[in-house]
Amino acid sequence: MRVPEQDAAESAPQVVSAFLERRKEQIAQRWADAPLFRSVFTVSRDEAVEACKAVLDALSDVAASGQLENITAPGFTPVRDQLGRMTQSRTRTGSTPAQIADEVAALRVPVVDLLREEFTDPATAQAQELVMALTLLLGTLRLVVMETALDANAELIERQRQQLLEVATPVIKLWEGTVAVPLIGTLDSARSQVVMESLLEAIVDQRARYAILDITGVPTVDSLVAQHLMKTVAAARLMGAECIVSGIRPAIAQTIVQLGIDLGSVLTRASLSDALAYALGKQGIEVSRADTSASAR
Repeated sequence: MRVPEQDAAESAPQVVSAFLERRKEQIAQRWADAPLFRSVFTVSRDEAVEACKAVLDALSDVAASGQLENITAPGFTPVRDQLGRMTQSRTRTGSTPAQIADEVAALRVPVVDLLREEFTDPATAQAQELVMALTLLLGTLRLVVMETALDANAELIERQRQQLLEVATPVIKLWEGTVAVPLIGTLDSARSQVVMESLLEAIVDQRARYAILDITGVPTVDSLVAQHLMKTVAAARLMGAECIVSGIRPAIAQTIVQLGIDLGSVLTRASLSDALAYALGKQGIEVSRADTSASAR
């Protein structure tokens, strides 16, 4: 067994780098059976081994640079995406961040065992120095994994938030040339932007001449909400559609008056049905109640 002799020209990180490169195959074979890799690469063990080798190459590069405790070291760049996908996969299966951190920490044992095997006496000062350097490096890997996991989760949460906004603001085709957006809940800046984009896309796709913004489900209207509504109405007009705001309840009407908000340029109707009747009437379509007296007799 080769003992990694450390001469005066070599630092402990450089020796650790050489060790990782030399024993890469053996370490990868052991890591491939660890929960962190085995639970992600369930189809092919060879894929797990290759993923382990990629991580070991990154660790070797970081050690060679001497930046054992630097989570931003360039050597980690090639494997950050892979680590992010792995942690996302573990999260989807119900693993908590603490469990993932423990799984990364568990990778230390087989590597340290292999390093100690290279020494006749693992208790020497040189062996202890190298074990310490390797421990620092694997601790940094743990931090990199957690940072990558948090970034990936933040991106996932943002995508889900955007999807929820889109689901919460559906554009409905009520009639040929008429679309509506029934708004429910608080209308903030982010959601207002989604409303505007969705409505304008629907106007183009449906060739709509009339667009109804129904705010029956909006609990309160302040100056910011009113401003968003005005912008949406103006954008719809630029697209060639007449915009109608419906569902202004008495309490909201009083609030608008008290705030001194001018909606004089905005066409309003009391309810969604009234707005639809207006839009249909402008298109020459008359809606009347069916005569049920004859059928009753």
